[in-house]
This record gives sequence, C-alpha cells and structure tokens, in this order.
Amino acid sequence: MSKVESADLILKLYDLRREATMRKARDWFFTFNPTSAQDYMTTMMNPEVGGYLRMVSSYWDMAASFVNHGAIDAEMFNDTVGEHVMVFAKVEPYLAELREMWQEPKAFYHLEKVILDRPNGAEKLKKTQEWLKSMAEQMGGQANEAAA
Repeated sequence: MSKVESADLILKLYDLRREATMRKARDWFFTFNPTSAQDYMTTMMNPEVGGYLRMVSSYWDMAASFVNHGAIDAEMFNDTVGEHVMVFAKVEPYLAELREMWQEPKAFYHLEKVILDRPNGAEKLKKTQEWLKSMAEQMGGQANEAAA
C-alpha cells in the first residue's frame, strides 16, 4: 500500500466519523466511563445508548483491523488519529473479563494490537487512562457544583 492510498483511507474513515449518528455516538462515548465489565455489558444492552457503544467500539476495532492487515500504514494512522486510544483505554481494564463473558478471545484484538505495537504504546495507553480518570473526576466535580 502506498502512502497516498493510506491517506485516502484515513480521510474516508474521517468522513464516516462525521455522519450524524456516529457524531452523536462519539459525543456520548466520551462521557461513558465504565466501572466494570458488567457495567460495560449493561450499557451495551441499554436500548437508549447501547447502539452508540457498539457503534463506536466496533468502528475503531474495524479501523484498526485495516492497519493490522496492511491496508493503512500504521505510523500514518497513529500520527493522524488518537480517538481509538481513548476508546480502548475505557475497555482495557475489563478486557479479560469481557472476552471471557463473550467467549471471544479476540474481542478488541485489533485495537489492542495497533495500540500496543506502536512505539511506547503501553505508556500512551496508561497516560490516556490517567487523563480520562482526571477528566471524569473533573466532570463529576462540576456536576456536583451545579447541583449545589
């Protein structure tokens, strides 16, 4: 694959992210902070937001599969997108349990591989998880202040 072909596919992925329902799902996902594998499962089956969770997580695993199969250059992908790290950072603490619950040992495999194969990938994942935790705490604090 050429750099031009990779760039074209990345731009197509970007366009798909702008679709109205996907935009709503991505906005919702940013506020989703699962606390357990069961919380993830319950949310996934929720008729109001479960579709958003499934849409965002499967979209990024699909995009990562393009990288893992060589359709998109990994370095270019990681240089131009970062949302996939945030998505995986939210599921990673519960990944082993989810894989067991689903009897699917390769659940989120593509996201995991793309992130951990990049230079300093594990460190980037940990920093993203720390950042998400601080953002959740800030949003919680703001909600408490607004209620007071």
